[in-house]
Amino acid sequence: MTNGQSSWISDARGALLKSEKNYFQVRPFQYWFDFLTSAAFAYGASTVYLVAPLFSWAQIIAFPLAAFWLYRLGSLVHEVAHLQHGEMRGFKVAWNLIVGVMTLAPSPFFTRHHRDHHTRRHYGTPQDPEYVANVCQPGSLRSIFVYGCKVALFPLAVFLRFLLSPLSFLHPKLREFVLRRCSSLTMNWRYERKINSFDRWAITSVEILCWMRATMIPLGVALGMASWTRFPLLYLLAVTTLTLNQMRLLADHQLNSGGEQLDMEDHLQDSCNYPHRDFMTWLFFPFAIRYHALHHLFPTLPYHNLSAAHRYLSSELPGDSVYHTLEQPNWWSVAKKVFRRRDPIEAGVLLVEKGA
Repeated sequence: MTNGQSSWISDARGALLKSEKNYFQVRPFQYWFDFLTSAAFAYGASTVYLVAPLFSWAQIIAFPLAAFWLYRLGSLVHEVAHLQHGEMRGFKVAWNLIVGVMTLAPSPFFTRHHRDHHTRRHYGTPQDPEYVANVCQPGSLRSIFVYGCKVALFPLAVFLRFLLSPLSFLHPKLREFVLRRCSSLTMNWRYERKINSFDRWAITSVEILCWMRATMIPLGVALGMASWTRFPLLYLLAVTTLTLNQMRLLADHQLNSGGEQLDMEDHLQDSCNYPHRDFMTWLFFPFAIRYHALHHLFPTLPYHNLSAAHRYLSSELPGDSVYHTLEQPNWWSVAKKVFRRRDPIEAGVLLVEKGA
């Protein structure tokens, strides 16, 4: 990256850092309010959905509400992952006990691979755990179908991962395999997690709680505490919530990487900001994470300040700043690239530009 190419990045960083307002200041109240409000709606609607008579109007109405609020609640794991070490420990513990364990999606199974997604070494490469192009080839109907199958099977895989977790302790090599290859909430099977001593402790401690939670589901049915319909109902809720998340991932990035490492400028220009609030963007991007390019430029910027920081940068940076080109009109304007077949000429130009 040349100095000329990177000047807009320096300008953006300089503008935000010199602002009179500290956009990096975390407001704990906002985190707790969003967390507890979402939890109340998510678990309230989920309870009605699970206990209401099968196919009753109460269950039918409660289902989309439960999926929406569970998705919103679960997406806060992203904010847990970006809090600094030792920052808001009580919030992290509460989120994991109330949400992470109960939904079998604890933050120790997300934080490491999400941070890898932000690094220049991994972003856009086959080792990027969150880059959709690693699990779904844009424009390939067969690949999109396989991707849909992975989404459908993923909740079952996660459930069995925790239900059978005691077996991983039978042999050290098996345990090591499970820690490295089966302890990240990613559909990129090529991703291999790097494990340190803290990771081992964090994974094991929350894994025990998740095993207890996973065991409670079939045990409750076996003891007559719940009907057998609990299984399909929970599965349908899980796969719908996951689908909302995967739909968002389709438009977080432009998916222009061909698998090679990108410099910081290409990394950011491959990411998207959505300043407009159309329905699909509102649905798929909770808590202002629709400013995803800005988030990749400033990963420690609290989610509740993203919107204000974007408006500030838009007004401070010159009209020809590359930062303005990161804006996209709506979710579909980017997501459609996954579904359309790429023109051979267009694909060839892209390969030439990337030096392939």
